[in-house]
Amino acid sequence: MHRTARLAATISLAAAALALPLAQASAAPQAAPASLYAPSELVLTLAHGTSAADSAPARAVTLSCGPTARGSHPDPAAACAELAAAQGAFDALAGSGQAVCDRRYAPVVITVSGVWQGKRTAYERTFSNECVKNSQGRTVFAF
Repeated sequence: MHRTARLAATISLAAAALALPLAQASAAPQAAPASLYAPSELVLTLAHGTSAADSAPARAVTLSCGPTARGSHPDPAAACAELAAAQGAFDALAGSGQAVCDRRYAPVVITVSGVWQGKRTAYERTFSNECVKNSQGRTVFAF
């Protein structure tokens, strides 16, 4: 009889030991998501040349468009608003239409790499000169 009581006690303790972590896990509140916004973190570079592969970056800025706009970009709030209006499509960024640029050929290449609203993005475009670059993507490319 003594052996039966010891076996019953061992089984009871084992069941309690297994049930305790389960009870604690169900009683613990679920962790909230880190953010309600999909991440939007970009690195933009400018190089003098015809392609990013053949040119060293002259300038680079960061742009983060999460719950608040931030980064080393000169005007992150306006750049994020412009990108949001274009739904993250860099080719769809509207120029001001008021720039008068000369036809001098001094190519500059813009690259963008990072994440826009949770999706990986990469972009490269060569402009014939800085004036043409500045006429497109008024704020996004102005760095």
